Amino acid sequence: MAELPRLKDDCFALPKGTHWTPVDEALAHLRAQMRCVVGAETLPVAQTSGRILAKSVAARRSNPPYANAAVDGYAFAFASLGGEPIQALPLVAGRSAAGVPFAGTVPAGQAVRILTGASLPEGVDTVIMQEDVRVEGNRLRFESGLKQGANCRAKGEDISAGEVALAAGTRLGPQEIGFLVAVGVAKVPVYKRLRVGVVSTGDELRQPGEPTTAHQIYDVNRPMLAALLDDWGFEAVDMGAVGDSVEAVEAALDEAAKQCDALLTSGGASAGDEDHMSAVLADKGEFNLWRIAIKPGRPLALAMWQGLPVFGLPGNPVAAFTTALVFARPALGALQGQGWARPQAMQLSAAFSKRKKAGRREFLRARRSSNGMVEVFASEGSGRISGLAWADGFVELPDEALEVKQGDLVSFTPFSAYR
Repeated sequence: MAELPRLKDDCFALPKGTHWTPVDEALAHLRAQMRCVVGAETLPVAQTSGRILAKSVAARRSNPPYANAAVDGYAFAFASLGGEPIQALPLVAGRSAAGVPFAGTVPAGQAVRILTGASLPEGVDTVIMQEDVRVEGNRLRFESGLKQGANCRAKGEDISAGEVALAAGTRLGPQEIGFLVAVGVAKVPVYKRLRVGVVSTGDELRQPGEPTTAHQIYDVNRPMLAALLDDWGFEAVDMGAVGDSVEAVEAALDEAAKQCDALLTSGGASAGDEDHMSAVLADKGEFNLWRIAIKPGRPLALAMWQGLPVFGLPGNPVAAFTTALVFARPALGALQGQGWARPQAMQLSAAFSKRKKAGRREFLRARRSSNGMVEVFASEGSGRISGLAWADGFVELPDEALEVKQGDLVSFTPFSAYR
């Protein structure tokens, strides 16, 4: 495969004068800059779960590969039936079973025993279910009314050999893998997994199991983001947690540039005294701080470091989770060759009431209730991490002012739709 184009150093720059960027505008700008940055490899189909097709794949054989019976029963030529209310056909010796076809041609006016999946012998075009017949000696009796071609599958009725089975950019799951095997495909070209580094910053962070003081917190974001990346089909690279110093941050970025195709950071990307991530990126990289009109979230740092795209997420775990799904997920998919994919929301009745002001897109932690409605977490506070575990998706409220009353339709997107 030809060498892939790299992202431009200034690909994350917003137009001058932009202050608060609407979510849709930010996504459109991000989409325009993303392109695949990984190469391809050819793998056995059985080893491609979660991978992205690098080229369209054609069927190597038709499915079904031969005309066959859809049921256990008896096969005959429809044209040989008479006009009587009860049909009577003599049975030929033998049968047609899956993998062991009937040898020869079935004479006109006769029938043959056939099993599900078996090839239709020469001379037949219709099958009647065994439950609908009576066999008397070597004669078959059944009522008229069956349609020509009943209970038969035509060769290639699903797909014919040579037709495109799956298009480039398709993510391969169990269904797609089964389909490829059915049409005779043994190996496929897929994009290599995007290696996405995850790093946390902050002197206050401690790792699970470590003792803490009252002024320290556990590093929630790194394992959470790594789990998200794994769920999305990327290769998460744990780059560790770094302290609040320019030297530590710069060293982490240098190492990520050697190992990764993209990097997610959390914390230190705003403009405070201890926001060394933004300071280093601005001093020696290409740094842009996007102020997004979104709740939760708002600051989103996007940068390039030695050719490495860096997504600087907020340090607050709820905001980091939200912005990872809304912004990082589609961008990373494009970098891995999947194209730009945004989940489709569903419309559900609200089991809550809310008023919102104009100016920001809001993502409320929500879950579907047993009655088919959607409820939201009791608090909108972004420090309530328990709301992420409680929820199974987002209710997305538009930028405009809005009053939601119980029973109104709202847009709900399950977390699983981001996969």
